[in-house]
Amino acid sequence: MAVPPVPATTVKHSWQDTLTAIFSGRMLVALLMGFASGLPLLLTGSVLQAWLKDGGVDLTSIGLFALAGLPYTLKFLWSPLFDRYAPPLLGRRRGWLLLLQFALAAALFALSLARPASGDLLWVSAAALLVAFFSASQDIVVDAYRRESLADDELGLGSALYVNGYRVGMLLAGGGGLILADWISFGPMYRLMAVAMVACILVTVFAPEPPLPEGRPTTLKDAVFLPFRDYFMREGAWLALAFILLYKIGDTMASAMATPFYLDLGYSKTEIGAVVKLFGFWATIAGGTLGGIWILRIGLNRALWLFGLGQMISTLGFVVLAGLTPSAVALATVVAVENLTAGLGTAAFVGFMAALTDRRFTATQYALLSSLMGVPRVLASAPTGWLAEWLGWQGFFLLCTLIAIPGLMLLRWITRLAGLAACRA
Repeated sequence: MAVPPVPATTVKHSWQDTLTAIFSGRMLVALLMGFASGLPLLLTGSVLQAWLKDGGVDLTSIGLFALAGLPYTLKFLWSPLFDRYAPPLLGRRRGWLLLLQFALAAALFALSLARPASGDLLWVSAAALLVAFFSASQDIVVDAYRRESLADDELGLGSALYVNGYRVGMLLAGGGGLILADWISFGPMYRLMAVAMVACILVTVFAPEPPLPEGRPTTLKDAVFLPFRDYFMREGAWLALAFILLYKIGDTMASAMATPFYLDLGYSKTEIGAVVKLFGFWATIAGGTLGGIWILRIGLNRALWLFGLGQMISTLGFVVLAGLTPSAVALATVVAVENLTAGLGTAAFVGFMAALTDRRFTATQYALLSSLMGVPRVLASAPTGWLAEWLGWQGFFLLCTLIAIPGLMLLRWITRLAGLAACRA
């Protein structure tokens, strides 16, 4: 069995078709569901760390709270449940979303009642773990919904809008949550986030339910084993997994050391906050949006090549920046190009992972692939500080540029195995 074909590699959409797809209700749902998925993430991460620190909790205990994020890594373990069972209301995908979003709002409310300053960390840890569990479960179902509700040639744009919505949700909860906490304290802020989560249920209620695919699992055993058997019996399945690990590894490694790099060059925290965090955020959003549109125009296969090359070349900007005297213009230029290409690459990458899944087992297969996607962020980022000290900044970022080549070479073999031809305009 061959690798499932990457969609829309030979279809060229007219601008009229492209605009119709952009402004369709399906894309709006993808954007809003992305927001719902991104909202809870930092509430058990950096925002919770700030609350614990504000409450006088010691650094060792604060560090251990990183374990609350384990459900995001292990979510593939219970993902078969969402392929096998369907709640009695709203269908297999929206029914689960309704339950999970109510549970997530309740868990956020429970977390808002915690009192870190009093030393009651058991309540904090239990509530944070529940928030992370329901949030990771919501991600599973949202990813499955997006795959099943969009046509194959819409996956790139839908994935790009989902990622953009996800980032906006993270911004609201991360930056907005900390600002609100300064005004009204952390407890009320978490309750407001619970209300925002309840509001996201409106999207679930009014969104159309995707059709049930034929051949979906009818027993829990089938839901657990068939998705893995289906995937790993394909020719080139392991190459596709290696590609997922390597496609963005250079970009990931460079980003891991970006802030220490800027500080080492002499840029102020204000410059980094204004240019890198705020300006860079919107450059990433622009990249994701443009990437989704271009994928409709040129196809996913060609987009993976072009955007991957863009990611690789943009990393050279750090090499150039390391040789210049500090300049806000130079910093803004490098950040804009790097974040724009990162957004482009993410749009194609997430669309590719969705295309690898079988609609019968979307929840399980996508949960496995997305869990794998997070591995380089942890393992490849770990030695970056040592590499930067050993090679120097220019040598380190040159290595980050070159290490992107194996992922692009794997893409060549994957497209050959799938029998795909590059799109020709």
